[in-house]
Amino acid sequence: MEHFQRLFAKLDKNKDGFISVQELHEEMRRVGVVCGDEKARRSGPPWTPTEQMIVANSDRDKDGRLDYEEFLGYMMDREQKWKIDFQALDKKNCGAIDQEDIINVFKELGVVISKTNAKRIIQMMDEDSSMTVDWGEFLHHVIINPVENIGELVSSWKHTLVFDVGESRSMPIELTQEETDLSVWRNFILAAGAADAVSRTVTAPIDRLKTQLQVYGSKAVSLGLQDLKTGGLRSMWQGNAVNVLKGTPQSTLQCFLYAQMRKQVLGERDCLSVEQRFGLGCVSGAVAHAAFYPLEVLKVRLNVQQAGTYRGLLGCAKSIYHSESVSAFYRGFRPSLLCMIPYAGVECAVHQSIMSWARRNPTNSSDSKLLFFSFVAFASGQASSYPLAVIRTQQQAQAFTSNSQTSTHILQALMGIYEKSGVRGFYSGMGASFVRAVPCALLNYTLISKLEELLSSHL
Repeated sequence: MEHFQRLFAKLDKNKDGFISVQELHEEMRRVGVVCGDEKARRSGPPWTPTEQMIVANSDRDKDGRLDYEEFLGYMMDREQKWKIDFQALDKKNCGAIDQEDIINVFKELGVVISKTNAKRIIQMMDEDSSMTVDWGEFLHHVIINPVENIGELVSSWKHTLVFDVGESRSMPIELTQEETDLSVWRNFILAAGAADAVSRTVTAPIDRLKTQLQVYGSKAVSLGLQDLKTGGLRSMWQGNAVNVLKGTPQSTLQCFLYAQMRKQVLGERDCLSVEQRFGLGCVSGAVAHAAFYPLEVLKVRLNVQQAGTYRGLLGCAKSIYHSESVSAFYRGFRPSLLCMIPYAGVECAVHQSIMSWARRNPTNSSDSKLLFFSFVAFASGQASSYPLAVIRTQQQAQAFTSNSQTSTHILQALMGIYEKSGVRGFYSGMGASFVRAVPCALLNYTLISKLEELLSSHL
């Protein structure tokens, strides 16, 4: 019991004979335990921090803190639960785990990590700077890290270290060997597709406004109000069906291509270089973009035309085919493809820089901060490539709107926009794009995990 008494005394910062939520929180921050575990979040209300959950589960007298007897019960329960797992991690049976043991447990779960990352995990638990973790140090770690098994423990280590998540924030890019198997993708793709459809549908009016601002500029608001009067509230969702039809398959194809190319390029290394990430992101993005580009053209046409102009998606496609040509389905493709290069490059560079800074302080890897960092990277990429996105949209709408007679030459198109609207013309609709990104990210982030869990229990 002596090591339990020492741990209680260590956590009891103010020496009042109790462990409070604040004292637990401070110790978790000190050792780098970040509350990213899904199970911990699901076991209580979403606003309840993990440290409050630990106290609530063992607080028999409900005074909001733990005395020694209450904390002893919690520690003994954790000791019994984790003793066998510690012995399984200790492959050498020497009473301690080291970097090699950490690498092996990740490898067993299909993840290859570097010695540097394994060292950082050891340092999270190592109290005496021996670069090994004995049973007492390991128990201390799992007492303040309320995971239930080895898989959840490894997930918490990955989350805490802010592992590389690739360019796409809506699809997982850094996949394990097991996760790249098509059969294992099923639940995630279904969950991501449903979440993507919901987020696009909820934000469809903002997306349509963004498209109209890119094409019509300042007239977009008055035209939107006119559409609302003639077509009703339903007109605000015109073009959403094709947007939903395009979004998930395109993201899935890009993710799959990236993962397969990454597996070939990566080999035995732990991560890709910035240049490799940039190259793979551009290639996979360009292929997926080209495959689904006609649907993007159809979405823009439906967004900028008045309600009732076309009889649905097929009516729009037939109209373009008969009145124009097959090449019209790829109008604006050149600036759209060029738009991806600065977007992917800047977003990748910003994301890498932010993540490098975040790794210096484990508290920066909380879910809210990771979401904010991703938004900053997205916003930087958007700002750098947005003028080309405006040209693309104007060329897609060029056949029927006199306001968008944009040259097919990109430089001339840029000069035309500047002469007509000044610098502001290059960023028409970007504010709406940023506003839309926030609810989209939150909905995707929340729904994917919930839907994936639901599918896993029923399929």
